[in-house]
Amino acid sequence: MGSTGELLQKLQEGRGDEALRGLYALDGSDASLEKGRERAVRVVRAFEAEFGARPEAALFSGPGRTEIGGNHTDHQHGRVLCGSVDLDMLACAAPNGTDLVRIQSEGYPALEVDLRDLKVREEEKNSSPALVRGVAARLAELGCRPAGFDAYVTSTVLSGSGLSSSAAYEILVATIIDCFFGGGTLDPVERAKVGQYAENVYFGKPCGLMDQMGSSVGGAVAIDFADPAAPVVKKVEYDFTRSGHALCIVDTGSCHADLTDDYADITREMGAVAAHFGKKFLRDVDEGAFRAALPQLRQECGDRAVLRTMHFFEEDCRAEQEAQALEQGDFAAFLALVDQSGLSSALNLQNTWSAAAPQQQAIPVALAVGRELLGGSGAIRVHGGGFAGTIQAFVPNEKLETFQQGMEELLGPGMCHILHIRPQGGCVVLK
Repeated sequence: MGSTGELLQKLQEGRGDEALRGLYALDGSDASLEKGRERAVRVVRAFEAEFGARPEAALFSGPGRTEIGGNHTDHQHGRVLCGSVDLDMLACAAPNGTDLVRIQSEGYPALEVDLRDLKVREEEKNSSPALVRGVAARLAELGCRPAGFDAYVTSTVLSGSGLSSSAAYEILVATIIDCFFGGGTLDPVERAKVGQYAENVYFGKPCGLMDQMGSSVGGAVAIDFADPAAPVVKKVEYDFTRSGHALCIVDTGSCHADLTDDYADITREMGAVAAHFGKKFLRDVDEGAFRAALPQLRQECGDRAVLRTMHFFEEDCRAEQEAQALEQGDFAAFLALVDQSGLSSALNLQNTWSAAAPQQQAIPVALAVGRELLGGSGAIRVHGGGFAGTIQAFVPNEKLETFQQGMEELLGPGMCHILHIRPQGGCVVLK
């Protein structure tokens, strides 16, 4: 472990370029590498300005994640495909010899957490201190001895984009604590479970494990939640930089506020169909039995519940097929499956607009214009929970400029973000 001064020297001399290129220059450009290097230097200098120079420090990264396949399958114990992206939370951190964690996140008030008290605090629910305390508490249960550290954090993970900034934060904090006080021995899957625990128990959000897994493991990750306590996780070996396509996340400018009932309705309606067969989750229902019971289910649960269940069975299989297509290097088959996923979400799952506010249909409009711009190439779909927020597109490189321009003419400047699936999950960038 080097000092903050040594970190700066390494970065300025280019001795951190190999690590930075794998995180921020996946397009192979020197300009992207230089931008990543400048950001890293700025974070170390900001740390020194906030906390002073330190004899022991390191750079850490917690990436955002994108859902690639498996739209609304995880809460029914289904299969998903997700991936880390090259937007992340980057931190310079150092032990401070106390029991206090002090974090200054750029643009936000500083936080302080006393690790001598690791109990759940109701007044901290839905806050960053709750995530820090929760991560530390779970790591302590696993045998780590968390102690105080200082960190300066800057983030490029887009707020409200479905890239899961909370998971990136949890993975970042877990990586810092494990590096300084746990010997760096925690594997990515266990680190993801630590993040989920913090979010479920301390933050108060009953999330699944997909977000944390996508941020922690790196690259494309296939996850089977048949047993949520022991999900089957497989890293999918595929180099997206060789696909000839760019990943775009497009912000439609619509807000997720007041959509809680819409999200809850999906879980409730799928659960009602499962209950008809004496099951709690659709993954445990035989699809053949479901198909045979369609007339009765329409009367008992309603047509929308039936359509949403159709989506689950198809999407659950499709997530596995997408992973297989990537492993076989068949990107054309992968794109066809992504398109099918988007159509199923729109027609069967019905999560592209809210029935409570039918005048707001930003996602369907963006999808329609996006399909026109793609002209039968690439793939496009709703991204994440839906009803508002973002869409995802895989765009041929030769159409990227036209696609981005068209999307931003429709939605406004800066609304179409070009991302990359990065091979590295949460990590120590440079010691």
